Amino acid sequence: MLILDDLGDAVDLPRPPVRIVSLVPSITEALATDLRQRLVGATDWCTHPADLDVTRVRGTKNPDLKAVRALEPDLVVANKEENRALDVRRLRDAGVPVWVTDIETVPQALDSLDRLYESALQVARPEWLATARARWDRSLPPTRGRVVVPIWRDPWMVVGPRTYTGDLLRRLGWVPVYDDGEDRYPAVDLAAIDRADVDLVLLPDEPYVFTEDDGPEAFTQVPTRLVSGRLLTWYGPAMVEAYDLLSS
Repeated sequence: MLILDDLGDAVDLPRPPVRIVSLVPSITEALATDLRQRLVGATDWCTHPADLDVTRVRGTKNPDLKAVRALEPDLVVANKEENRALDVRRLRDAGVPVWVTDIETVPQALDSLDRLYESALQVARPEWLATARARWDRSLPPTRGRVVVPIWRDPWMVVGPRTYTGDLLRRLGWVPVYDDGEDRYPAVDLAAIDRADVDLVLLPDEPYVFTEDDGPEAFTQVPTRLVSGRLLTWYGPAMVEAYDLLSS
């Protein structure tokens, strides 16, 4: 059966996949929650759940394609932003079906995950996904203020336009300061973050691991808050936690 992934590419799935490799940490968590017995491989960055015992195939940007092929997967799940198109093409050229997701907003995440489960995996929508849709499918709340989310230090880099994180924050009432321009993760000077017209700086623990001793001390004008990067960037079961923990 030929079905189309998020990019409109045909994926041949003659039967429901029973051997799945995930190259997307957030989707790995989702699959491990609902279909753990089908998950046979994941990246080194797939850290949730902590007890996941599957073959590791290196990172999202440099997967060990030989190891992936050796697992004889019925399906590999990838993401347009997190994984390289070259790796997807090489797997497909080797005869491995690859389903590519494309997610830049919360609604896209909900719809993409619906299609992954119902079309590619051929299973019913999980309860957490229905709960996530109920949480997020509502009108925008009143504006809470202007926010910046650094993702790296030395040099400082921040969340910019057309990102899942930025859309999630808007739906929580925050206005991302760097929500325009071409670069989705621009490099900026510290002074461009630590300024009077910014109401909050959120310091996640990934990809740069900001901690109580590494990050907050750099800011003298803006209050900071340490936050789980998983809540800001992982679409999947984390979407329910993100709403519950960040909406207040």
